Amino acid sequence: MEKNKQITGGEFIVKETEAKDIFIPEEFDEEQNMIAQTCRDFLETEVYPNLDRIDQQEEGLIAGILTKAGELGLLGISIPEKYEGFEQSFVTSMFAGDVMGAAYSFAVAYSCHTGIGSLPILYYGNDEQKEKYLPKLASGEWKGAYALTEPNAGSDANAGKTNATLSEDGKYYLLNGQKNWTTNSGFAHVITVFAKIDNDRVLSAFIIERNFPGLGFSPEEKKMGIKGSSTRQLFFNDCKVPVENLLGNRGQGFRIALNILHMGRIKLGGNVLGAAKYAINQSVQYANERKQFKMLISSFGSIKHKLAEQVIKHFVTESAVYRASYNVDQYVEQSLDEMNKEKATIDAFAQFAVEAAILKVFASETLDYIVDENVQIYGGMGYSSELNVEKGYRDSRINRIFEGTNEINKILVVDTVLKRGAKGYFDLFGEAEKAYKNLVNLSGTPELENDFYAEKKRIIRNFRKIALFLIHAASEKFQRKLVYEQEILNNIADIIMLLYVSESSLLRVEKLENIKDSGQIKVYKDIIDVFVYDTSGKISKFAKDAIYSFAEGEVKNLLVKGTNYYTVVNGVNTKEARRRIADKLIDDNKYNF
Repeated sequence: MEKNKQITGGEFIVKETEAKDIFIPEEFDEEQNMIAQTCRDFLETEVYPNLDRIDQQEEGLIAGILTKAGELGLLGISIPEKYEGFEQSFVTSMFAGDVMGAAYSFAVAYSCHTGIGSLPILYYGNDEQKEKYLPKLASGEWKGAYALTEPNAGSDANAGKTNATLSEDGKYYLLNGQKNWTTNSGFAHVITVFAKIDNDRVLSAFIIERNFPGLGFSPEEKKMGIKGSSTRQLFFNDCKVPVENLLGNRGQGFRIALNILHMGRIKLGGNVLGAAKYAINQSVQYANERKQFKMLISSFGSIKHKLAEQVIKHFVTESAVYRASYNVDQYVEQSLDEMNKEKATIDAFAQFAVEAAILKVFASETLDYIVDENVQIYGGMGYSSELNVEKGYRDSRINRIFEGTNEINKILVVDTVLKRGAKGYFDLFGEAEKAYKNLVNLSGTPELENDFYAEKKRIIRNFRKIALFLIHAASEKFQRKLVYEQEILNNIADIIMLLYVSESSLLRVEKLENIKDSGQIKVYKDIIDVFVYDTSGKISKFAKDAIYSFAEGEVKNLLVKGTNYYTVVNGVNTKEARRRIADKLIDDNKYNF
């Protein structure tokens, strides 16, 4: 994309994107692929042989593996060179996180350290704080963590009660309170902690070192999954924090927390890709070995359906993840004339808050589907702890809770779109009103396109119109009270998410036309055919669920008519399309899309 073409987060809701303006995984360069291969080799040598020991939380093991990752430079991919990091692009850091996402519990420790454990200091720290902490975090000498959640402050982070008061000599903040669900807390040397100073309405942030007086830890939490991930409660009893360890400005903590959550959400979207791909490989390799009724189960139609759906869900999620990740890099590049890279990066995360929330929800649900079907394909063996299949199933579940629950993030999708529209980032309400007013002009059935890409773009354009006219109608009906209609917001969020992922995957395949030959591209078109066809039915239901929840009379009839008109698609032989997708997976015996 041209440097002077401004990137605006959430704008996809009103504006089409061209294939040339997105990044796709097939465009990774040699250096990026080398970093990814280093990650894969690291998993094979240091993580997979030790999975059981990791899950048993053997003292010092996971911290030691993190240290080895640091020695290879895998902890400093996002850290500037002057702080002993690699200073790679956001897309590159996402690629590394993608590969490392296949590391079960270690993936959680790694993503915590390299993300929320280190980056708040990079983005908000002053020069002295960066020089003191970042080199040690990049090398792995010190490990990082992040403590925001409290027993009575989960999704409502600003409701936290942990308090900070200035000592009489003015040299320290004295922290009192409690944090829970703090990843890496069993071994972290540096923890970003949020507390309110005196009677402040909003949070401030502090850099806490493990040996600060007054800091205590509970024993390790026992969890359903990610058993090897260290999770402890933190207790502050007049914990002495030097005043120079205030991170950012007083009262800036809530803003820091929100922007780091945006970053965490988009990174989670990347992290689950590695776990999903690993589970798909397990599924197909078992299906290619297991015989029932004297036949390989990979030859059964029901198994092919499951394998194909795993591929489709992974492919479309991956397409959206790298589209959004590249947008972050583009925004940073465009902003460097006005601000430094750290400020530009954190602004980019806020800019793409809608996309981040979409990826968090869609990717976590994608992984849940894939690991569930992985267990089903393995049958009884999938339920046995003898294999890692059940471990992947249990480990997946936390992702719908991490970084704000999926329920909160769905509401954020719509709420952030509305707020960005109100602030004039894009003409949301003008386009929404136009889509609504145009409903009276609809008649008959829509004219379908013969060209594959033209027809799919027509359908996706119609998905956009449905999202827009629902936003208009619901906003008109409820005004400021729309925020309390969570079921309707969920319906609209589901439509917006499917719009974004559909468009991302179609643009990827369109761009692949210049990379793959005509024979190779057919299976990718099968993926789009099945996904867009299925999505049309889902969007029809989501839209009508919303409409029947609030609209009446002629308005209801108009909205239903529009939904029916805009979800007309060509029929697809989904059975044969899925079989072709599954056959490629079966022939390759691994995910190779």
